[in-house]
Amino acid sequence: MRLPSWLSWLASLTLLVWHIQGSAAPPRTVLIGSDVAEIVAALDGLEGVVGRDDTSQYPEAVAALPSVGYLRQLAAEGILSLAPERLIVAAAAGPREVLGQLEAVGVEVMRVEQGASLTTLPGKVRAVASATGRSAEGEALVAEIEAELARLATLREERPRPGPSAMFLLSHSGMTPMAAGRDTAGQAVIAAAGARNAFAGFSGYKAVGAEALVDEAPEVVITTRSGLEGIGGETRLWQLPGLAMTPAGRERNLVVCDDQALLGFGPRTPTALLALHRALHEAADATRHAAEEDCWRVTP
Repeated sequence: MRLPSWLSWLASLTLLVWHIQGSAAPPRTVLIGSDVAEIVAALDGLEGVVGRDDTSQYPEAVAALPSVGYLRQLAAEGILSLAPERLIVAAAAGPREVLGQLEAVGVEVMRVEQGASLTTLPGKVRAVASATGRSAEGEALVAEIEAELARLATLREERPRPGPSAMFLLSHSGMTPMAAGRDTAGQAVIAAAGARNAFAGFSGYKAVGAEALVDEAPEVVITTRSGLEGIGGETRLWQLPGLAMTPAGRERNLVVCDDQALLGFGPRTPTALLALHRALHEAADATRHAAEEDCWRVTP
């Protein structure tokens, strides 16, 4: 692979930094993907970590690191400016060509192939633990995660009736709000929390009109903190066409969740799902403040 001259120069700089630091120091590491970064932090493995991607915002020790850009649109120049010895990258990281360029100049790229799924979360933790030399800590974290997922499954089984009909609303500033259908992270968290997806009739995320909202009649709206901000707040949410005519709109039945805790499919996701379950099924006791819960019911 023929490398651009600037890339060769940065690679030489990287090798010089390695030489100056010596081999005794932990490898200079850049973490790509919020799930990977959160797992490394939970394993107390941040020693030697020098950078992150834009999605990695938790905990504060990770957020304070310099960012190399968005995980799906990485650039070799920005990454090499941190003189890394290795990258630990999530399944969604790319482009693949950029990762290949980094490998070609001697940067180790450790890929964590398990994606956004609850079933693959224990395997993801083990993969990151192996990459960071913290297998024992990884097994302890897996045990905690599996215990919380088992508790969640028990809570679902203890409820003989179907859960509420829910709409997961995805929104970002400047975009049309969309409902989560099948084969989405929104569908996965609705099902895991023991509710029913009001829009399971289609696949992916789609904008839904007033008629569809009235027909499907969701009883509760689930959104994220940044999603609610993107819409313009709670008042603007209930002004979406047709939403006021649904059971959720009439009762102002809204649950808000921390974005990364719920949808990151990292070590905080099982705890967030337990909080979502409480918010959906235990309304009288589910109005805890966001500082205490990863998902909370908004009081009208």
